[in-house]
Amino acid sequence: MKLSIIILNYNVRYFLELCLKSVEKAIEGLDAEIIVVDNQSPDTSCEMVKALFPNVKLIENPSNDGFSKGNNLGVKQAKGEYLCILNPDTIVAEDTFKILLEFADKQTNLGIVGCRLMDGTGSFLPESKRNVPKPAVALKKLLGNPNSYYANQLDEYGTGEVPIFVGAFMLLKKNVYLKVGGFDEDYFMYGEDIDLSYKVLKAGYNNFYNGSTTIIHYKGESTLKDANYAKRFYGAMQIFYKKHFKSNVLFDSMVWFGIRAAYFMRSEPEVVKSKRQSYVFLTKEATHLLETTLEKPVALVQEVTYVDPFTEVIFDANTFTYKSIFQHITDLKAYEGISFKILPNNSDFIIGSNSSKNRGEIQLLKKN
Repeated sequence: MKLSIIILNYNVRYFLELCLKSVEKAIEGLDAEIIVVDNQSPDTSCEMVKALFPNVKLIENPSNDGFSKGNNLGVKQAKGEYLCILNPDTIVAEDTFKILLEFADKQTNLGIVGCRLMDGTGSFLPESKRNVPKPAVALKKLLGNPNSYYANQLDEYGTGEVPIFVGAFMLLKKNVYLKVGGFDEDYFMYGEDIDLSYKVLKAGYNNFYNGSTTIIHYKGESTLKDANYAKRFYGAMQIFYKKHFKSNVLFDSMVWFGIRAAYFMRSEPEVVKSKRQSYVFLTKEATHLLETTLEKPVALVQEVTYVDPFTEVIFDANTFTYKSIFQHITDLKAYEGISFKILPNNSDFIIGSNSSKNRGEIQLLKKN
């Protein structure tokens, strides 16, 4: 088998459904499998997977043991030459895996391959490619200067070697993953992707970023002003430094300062609400249930190159590819007050996010 896609899920049932539908389209023609590990979600994620995706291998973890343990559990059952670690709140393009596998097969001494990530507004997520977070680099990020934290030396659409990738999307050979010990289970959440990337580098492999393919990651990095994120981030960095860097008094003081400063700078992330005044539904159908579901009139169109301010554009994945939807989002993102949602293929809800700092919005369609 060529590819095993590991998706660790916790309590994001609708995002998971959208993710799986995009992944199913992306593995057509590939010798691939999908493995979902559910970390004891209190929602109906498992029931949904069983009902809608009978070919997906579902592992129902009886406890929430965190990101590392959950993914390692999935890898144990993976049969593919390659692994793709994928977040459930992502959407992949139809050719994402084909592009990256073709690229990976041409490399020698391959480590991890990452790709371009954007959020639900079409904004590039800089955590797609990162540098090694040495203590001074992490401290600068806390103080509002993330330039050296992110791998800005490479263009977002470029291709080249980059040290660190985000756990939302990582593609690598299974034998490399196992050789370096997989995700370190000392991390519960945050830091395990940095640790794995760095372990692969230390083992002598080359990590590559390939910006020729884009995926959506709805839940981007939380703001450092969020207390929970900041504590977890710097707690993870503390584990990372103890494992990989020689400790000294100045070093430990910087880590201590970062954790304490994160606490005092804490605040809740602002919820970004759409100010939509109208809807445009990009579809090839003549009529649709959306027309009677939403509170404002819906214009059904087959193409869109211009929108009025504060328009919400809804994309019909039954009639448009996910790749074309990504391109439309990129082309339209600059319009004032614009927001985006997607109607997944063969689904009864629309879903989207107006900010990478918030999980997003789900709206169920009312059936007549």
